[in-house]
Amino acid sequence: MSMNEVITQVSDALWGYALLGLLVLCGIWFTWKTKGVQFRMVGEMFRLLTDSATNGTSDLDKSDKNHKHISSFQAFAVSVATRVGTGNLAGVATAIAIGGPGAVFWMWVIALLGSSTAFVESTYVPQKTTS
Repeated sequence: MSMNEVITQVSDALWGYALLGLLVLCGIWFTWKTKGVQFRMVGEMFRLLTDSATNGTSDLDKSDKNHKHISSFQAFAVSVATRVGTGNLAGVATAIAIGGPGAVFWMWVIALLGSSTAFVESTYVPQKTTS
């Protein structure tokens, strides 16, 4: 067996249905542990997205009201730009062309589960352990 065949078999095992199932289970786990943060905080998300860049309550904002910061919407736009690329757009178009309307439904389901994973990925801070 050549090295190329070994690498191909390992890659197929890692990137197959097992990984897909593991990612879905992680999404369900994080949704449960965060008590559905992607559903509970929708109102807060829209409130933060509509705040202006100078409406803050931090000490920096109190001391200098004229100093402009990046707005929540600008931060959101940068975050979306880093996660969505040409490959994702082409992948969605291909999935719709091959799978039809059912593909859109399942993409939304997985996106809702994946949003809890993205939240945990962005906000998790490990606790210090004392030994």
